[in-house]
Amino acid sequence: MLALGAAALLAVTLSACGASSTQNDSGGVKSTEQPIGGDVIAPVTMSVNELQGAEIELLVGQALNINTDSLAVDSYTGEVADAKVAEFTEGKSDGSAEFNPGVSALAVGKTKVTLFNEQGGIQPLEFTVKVVAK
Repeated sequence: MLALGAAALLAVTLSACGASSTQNDSGGVKSTEQPIGGDVIAPVTMSVNELQGAEIELLVGQALNINTDSLAVDSYTGEVADAKVAEFTEGKSDGSAEFNPGVSALAVGKTKVTLFNEQGGIQPLEFTVKVVAK
């Protein structure tokens, strides 16, 4: 009898540790707890060769991950016409990993982005980022 009481107490305790839930109209159970870390928006990954003249649509909070193909990730610099709409992040290599350059969507709007490459003979790369609400 003591074992049965302990098992019941354990079940109640463990159920309190789980996600909270409510019963929906059809008798099923739905979770009312938000995922850990909130909603995560996957980045959009594009090659530099795909960007010239393109219009890229991003959600507020989303990032454009720019694949530099055979060029060094830290060879690009960038300018964003409207810094309230988007922000450019330079690529870098820290010896153990490489991080592509990118553009982060900050607020709803549209802005021109220009990328420059320090390696000679490469023309500036221009494209538009259109940021929309989630």
